[in-house]
Amino acid sequence: MTLTLFPIRLFVAAFMMLLAWPFAFIATMGRSEAAVEPQCLWRRVVDIILRTIMRVMWFAGGFHWISVKGRQALPTEAPILTLGPHSSYFDAIPVTMTMATIVMKAESKDIPLWGTLIKYIRPVFVSRSDQDSRRKTVEEIKRRAQSGGEWPQIMIFPEGTCTNRSCLITFKPGAFIPAVPIQPVVIRYPNKLEPSSLRSQCAPPHGQVSPLRLCGMVKKTGGSLYVMFVLCVCPLRALDVPVTDYSFEDCQLAMAEGQLKLPVDTCLLEFARLVRRLGQKRENSEKLLKEYSKRARKLQGQRQSLEDFAQFLDLPLSDVLRDMFALFDEQEDGTVDIREFVVAFSVVCRPAKTLETIKLAFTMFGDEDDWAITEGELACILRTALGVAELRVSRLFSAIDVDDSGKLTFEMFQSFVEQQPDFAEEFLYADNAGFWGSPPSSSSSPVSNGFCADFTPNDHHTGQKKLN
Repeated sequence: MTLTLFPIRLFVAAFMMLLAWPFAFIATMGRSEAAVEPQCLWRRVVDIILRTIMRVMWFAGGFHWISVKGRQALPTEAPILTLGPHSSYFDAIPVTMTMATIVMKAESKDIPLWGTLIKYIRPVFVSRSDQDSRRKTVEEIKRRAQSGGEWPQIMIFPEGTCTNRSCLITFKPGAFIPAVPIQPVVIRYPNKLEPSSLRSQCAPPHGQVSPLRLCGMVKKTGGSLYVMFVLCVCPLRALDVPVTDYSFEDCQLAMAEGQLKLPVDTCLLEFARLVRRLGQKRENSEKLLKEYSKRARKLQGQRQSLEDFAQFLDLPLSDVLRDMFALFDEQEDGTVDIREFVVAFSVVCRPAKTLETIKLAFTMFGDEDDWAITEGELACILRTALGVAELRVSRLFSAIDVDDSGKLTFEMFQSFVEQQPDFAEEFLYADNAGFWGSPPSSSSSPVSNGFCADFTPNDHHTGQKKLN
């Protein structure tokens, strides 16, 4: 079908997109973005035309049957619709069917052609990296949801990212903050050969979808005779998949680009989950890291009890705190080294800033004179940063310590990393076979951050693995 059916479908779909653009452009001219004007006749006509064009576009793409089960609530009954699981760009079908408002990345409005179509439905734009933008997004969702049906319904994918549909990851709270009725909507692809899940099957290591991979995914779908798409407007239990505690932040941790790649058996995802449950939010991480590292230096490696650990974090004793304490109690003697907690906390809060975490560790583990560390301390720092129980670093330490002084400074480590940016592959992966599954240099497909994150709840055991 790649040489026969697919080119025809691609041409028709592209033509429908071009045909829709002038109607969307005209409809958005002179329109207020802060208020909803009465829907005049010509705008209603444009709305019907755009829905028809979009339906033809999806039909040309192979979505011949779009089935809707259940009754969609009115905006006055349920101002917000939550959709899941989110797995593909094809999940935009219900948006084009209803022309509902959505929440999406701010960068999307700058996409040629597509940006104009997006602006027509007046989405709530959010920047994932801007904390103030997130606050404004929540306020805007609340304002529209509490308008008494004046605004169109808001469609939200509460998972916040694409998954492989094997389970639901932790929902973002934005859809639930307005405290208004919400109607769940389940998305199903009941075909035997279902459309590729962009993030789980087609994403390269940096987490973005390349044009070549996107083309491959579209070709796979467009080359099928037809693709079935089912919307189930009903209670979420109809999805019949498990729920996991992992979230979008865990995906960021798993896919972060840095000098160190997380191994298959890492405990940092479990640690990150416990951090969230304790209320240690990322927006406060820099302040907390500065405070924690300063206090950890004063302790000079003195091991702390559970009560001391709770006092250090200024938190009451709880089951969650005990689970976190157990992750660092590698000697199982009821004590932990606070410095190891600070290193792990730095990794989950700044997953792409490996060198900053290592530098912070040197200031806590090193001598006060030159902040130099021993081989044993380097092993402790790196295995904590990777979330593994054992790690051999002798070859790495010897390669950096060319003078055989038995000590390393951060400047020596940084200089070595700059000269050999792939040092982890040569000195860690090779010496610690099994932690990263197949070696990164193998012919297998590249996987984000060294492993394919498996969020299956059956593999989730609280407090069973040690960070050291």
